[in-house]
Amino acid sequence: MNWVDILGLVAGICVSVAVIPQIKKAWHTKTVKDISPVMFGMLMFGVFLWIIYGIIKRDIAIIITNSFSLILNSVMLYLLIKYGKKNSKADF
Repeated sequence: MNWVDILGLVAGICVSVAVIPQIKKAWHTKTVKDISPVMFGMLMFGVFLWIIYGIIKRDIAIIITNSFSLILNSVMLYLLIKYGKKNSKADF
């Protein structure tokens, strides 16, 4: 692995873990009212496209970091669905 691969992995990890504080907050507060599901949908679609791009380019750094990001963002999407329903019922 050369320095460019390492740079790509570190950059991808930084971007991927950026969602962890939001996941933690949503998990503990059980509220997601300030989070846009459309934004997360677009983010997940973009990450999915990055994975496809990485596969086409055979770039392991892009594939691994974006796959990790897709998993974390899927957790956030799950929380959006789970707690979003609870919050919308409470608003009525």
